[in-house]
Amino acid sequence: MKATNQLVNFLEKELAISEKAISLALRHCEQTPNFLAMTLWQYGLITLDQLSEIFDWLEARGETNQFKIQNLY
Repeated sequence: MKATNQLVNFLEKELAISEKAISLALRHCEQTPNFLAMTLWQYGLITLDQLSEIFDWLEARGETNQFKIQNLY
């Protein structure tokens, strides 16, 4: 499963972020999907605590760097 899909699944299932909010953020960061979490926060669609949870999730999965690299190509 692609890293972006895993992140979207986490956002929907664990943080209960709406599909509409995720879609909006994805449209605004099409060229750099690794900024999805920051885009959600920037537009006020998630809290700072949720942003922290996302970064913790990425770090725990050991995908922080992999996520960035994988989505640049």
